[in-house]
Amino acid sequence: MSSPKPSLDDLRIERSGKPDAPPRLLLVAVAVGIAAVIAVAFWWLTRPKAVEVHTVIAREAASTGGDRTVLNASGYVTARRAATVSSKITGKVTEVLVEEGMSVKDGQILARLDDTNVKASLHLARAQWESAQSALEEIRVRLKEAEQELQRQTDLARGKVATQADYDHASAAALAYKARLEQQQADATVAERTVAIWQQQLEDTIIRAPFAGIVTSKNAQPGEMISPMSSGGFTRTGICTIVDMESLEIEIDVNESYINRVQPGQPVEATLDAYADWKIPCKVIAIIPTADRDKSTVKVRVSFDKLDPRILPEMAVKVAFRETAGSAPAVVRPVLVPKAAIRQQDGRDVVLVVQGGRAERRAVTVASTSANETEISAGLAAGERVVVEGPGDLTDGTIVKENKP
Repeated sequence: MSSPKPSLDDLRIERSGKPDAPPRLLLVAVAVGIAAVIAVAFWWLTRPKAVEVHTVIAREAASTGGDRTVLNASGYVTARRAATVSSKITGKVTEVLVEEGMSVKDGQILARLDDTNVKASLHLARAQWESAQSALEEIRVRLKEAEQELQRQTDLARGKVATQADYDHASAAALAYKARLEQQQADATVAERTVAIWQQQLEDTIIRAPFAGIVTSKNAQPGEMISPMSSGGFTRTGICTIVDMESLEIEIDVNESYINRVQPGQPVEATLDAYADWKIPCKVIAIIPTADRDKSTVKVRVSFDKLDPRILPEMAVKVAFRETAGSAPAVVRPVLVPKAAIRQQDGRDVVLVVQGGRAERRAVTVASTSANETEISAGLAAGERVVVEGPGDLTDGTIVKENKP
């Protein structure tokens, strides 16, 4: 028996049923995608922006000739012999015979004080001495007369002519005059020494140069009071200041961490701030055998091989301690960076080095500082880029954008 043939009703679509709901997985995927887009947009809007900074390359400190620099430092020109000349007594200045810049010789008169009272006392002392001398001569004459009388009385007594009383009287007179002579000699000596004292007082009113040199300051004028010690706001303690230009040298405070690089007799190259292109040959005189606990430094004295009129006291000077090549183990050469690259943090010197697009804090050791540059002896290598200009709150790890010069 054959199957029934399909009819048109079998091909009709039944529309009475509801369509199936979309799959839940599709809704979750759409929500995740929207959240991801929002997160990316939020990160993009709130991401840390690169801070623009100016950087320079740290360069190696140059050396000249066959010598190399083992240490750089700075100091001042000082005079080994310098004095503010004062007086030994308190008095009024009547005359000042020097001016700034004047050359004076040893013993030259610099000023005079009022000597009116001293001269009057000296005249009195001389008169007393002359009176003592006259009295001394009179007593000598009286003593000679008493001795002659004693001799006569002795001869008469021996001849039984004079009495014992006359002899005793003559003997006592002679002894009395001898005693008076000794006393008068002592009084004459006192008077003579009194004259010497007042002569010295008169000499003290004349102020002389203690050594040859140049007058660098004039501190008193005629009419002012001067005293060897301060006794009030209107009393001077010095006439002028004299400097021996032949005793000029350099005084340097070297950090005690690097004092092992300095030795007596070591060659030094000095450069005055006033003459930056003038290299002055020097050498180390001595290392003062004590340290300053407050500054952690040791004082070093450096002498000039040859003095020059351009070298003046209190001038600022930079020095480079030299060491002949091959005479000692190699020393790591310091690097130079602009002075603005050095920052202070927690009491230490630091620089910010750019590494991989971020600022990296680096602690360094400063060897010396000039007007524009700073020499770093440790903590930084030549060729590294350091930040010289940027925000004050720039910290370690900050993303930076270099603005290279």
